[in-house]
Amino acid sequence: MDIMDTIKQQIADNDIILYMKGSPNAPQCGFSMRASQAIMACGQRFAYVDILSNPEIRTNLPKYANWPTFPQLWVKGELVGGCDIITEMHESGELKPLIDAAVAEEG
Repeated sequence: MDIMDTIKQQIADNDIILYMKGSPNAPQCGFSMRASQAIMACGQRFAYVDILSNPEIRTNLPKYANWPTFPQLWVKGELVGGCDIITEMHESGELKPLIDAAVAEEG
């Protein structure tokens, strides 16, 4: 499977997925830490991909997403944005309803 197909499948198979540096419990940069903490504060499970241990994804996801930086949050196949957007949505109260709705649609 080519890397673009892998990325497409990860996004399709996971209602909430965060592409980040490190893991939510051990982030490898401040932006990934803030983004994962905001998502974890919503109280729902989410998938993540450590781009540091997946260099092909790190190289190709910006092309796929047309978004140059990490982290990247995807919900229901749509790119939500990076750290600043995730943090702002969390602070304004917009992130939790988005995350909760994605999880509710699963069931």
